[in-house]
Amino acid sequence: MPELPEVETIARGLAKRVTGDVIEDVWLGEKPEPLKSPAKEIAAALEGKKIEAVRREGKHIVFELVDGRAPEAHAMGRAGIGAARAGTPAPTSKRPLRTGANTTKSSIERAQWVVHLGMTGRLQVCDPSDEVAKHTHAIVRLASGRELRFVDPRRFGRLSVVTSGDFDAGGVEPLDVDLERFVELFRGRKVFIKSALLNQKLLRGVGNIYADESLFRAGIRPRRRAASLTREELMKLHRAIKDVLREAIKAGGSSISDYVDANGEEGFFQLRHRVYGRESEPCPKCKTPIKRVVLGGRSSHYCPKCQR
Repeated sequence: MPELPEVETIARGLAKRVTGDVIEDVWLGEKPEPLKSPAKEIAAALEGKKIEAVRREGKHIVFELVDGRAPEAHAMGRAGIGAARAGTPAPTSKRPLRTGANTTKSSIERAQWVVHLGMTGRLQVCDPSDEVAKHTHAIVRLASGRELRFVDPRRFGRLSVVTSGDFDAGGVEPLDVDLERFVELFRGRKVFIKSALLNQKLLRGVGNIYADESLFRAGIRPRRRAASLTREELMKLHRAIKDVLREAIKAGGSSISDYVDANGEEGFFQLRHRVYGRESEPCPKCKTPIKRVVLGGRSSHYCPKCQR
């Protein structure tokens, strides 16, 4: 599953390429799983909107949308949309909207389009002439002539919209949290520290890869109880998490299986992993073989000598 560095990389790439563009129309596929909001609601919130900004919120990509057309231009953009239909995307000029939304101008002036990539989701900017990949669940046609396509083979990703208030992913942002707040998050918790790091209600965006890498740098075993950590150990972990995440963002994230950025390019932080995915390989510090344990159904990698 894409974690904070991967989602940040994608959001930054999208921000550079689509900020200021206007959404002309939306095609949504027939599978219900990717839609967290009703299809008609997604279409009404997106069509005719200008993309004011793109940012990351936890593991979510958030598009800030504002009204982007004059009424007559909006009507022209919506004219000719066929009856609701789902299935394989047709050529751009013939794609009907799945929602069956009417062609009157939406009263929604500001909205947020929220995308969670799940385990295998990809959100990419494409040329309309590019072949439509299998498992494409959404195509957003832009006024610039390009398309934003959401592809997700396993369908764990989610598309939703927020039309009142602001989206909140929950938890604390690990790149911004200060030491005192960080210490308070884990004080007294009897769960494994690795499990606590993966709890998105506490610290959002950190997943399996970066929890393992951060714990290694801090010299803490994943099976330590969070409540057992001293203030000094929490200081090390606080610093390690920030360092690991920033380095991973700079490297474009980790491409383990399906992850690619908004341009379809892989990251390369996986080449710098010190413990994750390196079971039985020598520790980069002491050469002791890396061990793997399963905690809460997730693999955890650590050095039995360097981590206490």
